[in-house]
Amino acid sequence: MYAHISIKGQIVIPAVLRRKYGLKPGMTVRIMDSGDGILLKPVSEQSIQKLEGILQGKGGLKVLLEERARD
Repeated sequence: MYAHISIKGQIVIPAVLRRKYGLKPGMTVRIMDSGDGILLKPVSEQSIQKLEGILQGKGGLKVLLEERARD
């Protein structure tokens, strides 16, 4: 699949991929540089919940969820 980049640097993700990965308007997408390409990864509530406990006692998850709610 191919996409064109607009003058503002925007791209349109094909509908088939938006449906496959559950991408909805307003969702946050993590953009990563893999060294030889760009990887887009949806940030979902489930992916945040998977992190629960790794910062136990530091309040990190609460801060992350508050930041996400503000975004």
